[in-house]
Amino acid sequence: MSGRSAERGGERLERAFAALDAANAADPQQLDHRGARRPKELLQAELATHFLGRLAPDAGELLRLAARAHHLRRWEIPRSRYAAGRQGYHQWRRALQDFHAEALAPVLERAGYPAAAIQRVQALVRKQGLGSDPEVQLLEDALCLVFLETELEAVAEKLPPARLDAVLERTLRKMSARGRDEARCCELSPRARELLERALGALG
Repeated sequence: MSGRSAERGGERLERAFAALDAANAADPQQLDHRGARRPKELLQAELATHFLGRLAPDAGELLRLAARAHHLRRWEIPRSRYAAGRQGYHQWRRALQDFHAEALAPVLERAGYPAAAIQRVQALVRKQGLGSDPEVQLLEDALCLVFLETELEAVAEKLPPARLDAVLERTLRKMSARGRDEARCCELSPRARELLERALGALG
């Protein structure tokens, strides 16, 4: 890629990030993180970008877009809209993936991305090819790291020990060995750190 093309590509990515962040800044849910209170989905999108950069400093532009857009306007489809239980949960998650993929398309189109690039970002957000596509695994690792850093402690307060252990085990098993190593670098409370180390140890 020529220097001029790379510059145009960088400007396009910046436009897309700015638009995605503006949309996520409207999230009514807030999280406290590192001494600041931020809109939840804006914070988690930024952290997904951060963790992806740690896992793969040379990650491609489309994968970086998928990390930034993975939960775009997530609060618009609340869990309460679906039935309680595991089946309802999975229906909600599938609906969310479709919603995020559809919502990101006009944002990326306005930023100047062609249809083929948008379709690839949509496939990544839907996690198509998980288990066979290395980029999807990188995205999964980054999202699991976001969960561990921003939500593990709150989940630990809500769930009984057996259910919490199951959630942590499922999360860690979705991650690659590289992702699990990176989990030790998450900024966690002493309680969350203890839970994570115990779960990592149980995996062997």
